[in-house]
Amino acid sequence: MSEESQAESWEAKRENVVQILESIANDTNTPRNIRRVAKAASDSLFDERYPIAVRAANAIEMIEEVINDPNMPVFARTQFWMAISILEVIRSIGGDTSTTPK
Repeated sequence: MSEESQAESWEAKRENVVQILESIANDTNTPRNIRRVAKAASDSLFDERYPIAVRAANAIEMIEEVINDPNMPVFARTQFWMAISILEVIRSIGGDTSTTPK
């Protein structure tokens, strides 16, 4: 896969994950601590200090810290698992290159 198409793939997948995480963060039926994690995980995907793979790994780690919270609504848990599956793909894409796409 060319570097340019890889960058486009990363951007599309990131936007998909951000939409999922933002829907959790904006859902007032979800406990505040879980909404905070969703927002922080979303924000971490835009942290230019780190390569793509590290950003995805950081977001996964944040989500995994709360995924088993007994107060988490089933819908939010399902959304988090969807986000993690996409982030795993992003992490593998980012692992192929050592620099952030421009």
